[in-house]
Amino acid sequence: MSITQLKAFHIVAQSGGFSQAARDMAISQSTLSSHVRELEAHCGLNLFERKPRGVSLSADGERLFEITSRLFTAEKEANAFLRGEAGSNGGHLRVAADGPILALPILSRLKVDRPKLTFSLAVDNSARVIDQVLDYRADVAITAQTPDDPRLYGVHFLSMRIGLCVPVGHPLAERDGVKMTELEGMSFVMRERGSRTREIFEKNLADHGTTVQQIVEISSREGVREAIANGVGCGVVADLEFGHDGRLAFVPIDDARELIDEYAICLAERRHLPLIRSFIEGASHLQPENGDDAFAHPLPESIRETGDREHTPATRQ
Repeated sequence: MSITQLKAFHIVAQSGGFSQAARDMAISQSTLSSHVRELEAHCGLNLFERKPRGVSLSADGERLFEITSRLFTAEKEANAFLRGEAGSNGGHLRVAADGPILALPILSRLKVDRPKLTFSLAVDNSARVIDQVLDYRADVAITAQTPDDPRLYGVHFLSMRIGLCVPVGHPLAERDGVKMTELEGMSFVMRERGSRTREIFEKNLADHGTTVQQIVEISSREGVREAIANGVGCGVVADLEFGHDGRLAFVPIDDARELIDEYAICLAERRHLPLIRSFIEGASHLQPENGDDAFAHPLPESIRETGDREHTPATRQ
C-alpha cells in the first residue's frame, strides 16, 4: 500500500467517479484505476461498488474514506502551516451554516484580524450542517442542532425567539405580538424536515395544543420567503434572521417558550487549530448591533446551568 494509492482512492470517493477524479488529479483514468485496483488487491477488500454511471463506496470503502479524510485534511493543514497560510494574516476556512446572518458577522470580524483570510460558506439545514463537519467537508459550522456527537466540540453563543412572518397586507401584520392559540387553523409555508426553526415551531404548537394547516413545504429559506410574499401562506422565522424585506412583516409570538439555540461547532480533534479556534471565539463574543437586545434572550434551564460556556457532548465544562 502506498500514499499514492490511498490518494487515488480518496479522490475517487470524493468525486463519485473515476473520470472526474482523473481530471482532479491530472492523470489518466487508466493510471488512476490501476492505483485503486492495486490498493484493493493489497488489502483484499472491495472498496467501490461499480455502476453504469459512476461508483459508490462499499461498507469497507466508507470506513476507509473516514480515515483518508482525516489523513488528507491533516496533510492540507500541514502544507498550509509550512507555507505560512495558517499564520495570523490568512488561511482558508470552510464554513457551513444553517443561515448566513450569524456566520457572516463572525467571518467579517475575523477577516479584520486576518486580511488575507479566504473562506467558503455553505448554507443548509441544521442536521446537514453537522454532517458536513463530521464528513470533513467543513472546518466549522453554525447550527441550531445540539452537538451531541462525541466527535464534536461546540459553544452555545445565543438563543433566538420565533415569530410570525406574514405579508404586509395580512390582518396580523400591524400587531405587536400574537399568541400561539391565535394561529389555530392558519395556513403555513414550512421548511423541510431537518429545519430547526420548523422543529421548534412544532414544539411550541404542541405545548399549546394548537393545530395549523401546512399547505406548502419548501426546501430553501428564500423559497419560503417568496411563497409568503406571494400570499401562499404564513411562515415562521427566528427574530435575528428575519432580515429586511419591504413585502413582509415580523410579528413576535409572545408565548413561544421554546427558543432556537445556536452553536458554533467543529471536530473536537481540531478545536485547537488557530483559525478554527479564532472562529469559535468570535462566535462566543458575537454581540448585537445598534444596541439591539435580541442576543440577550433568557436561556432554557438546561443551558442556563452552564451559561454560554464551551462544551463537548460528553462533558459540559
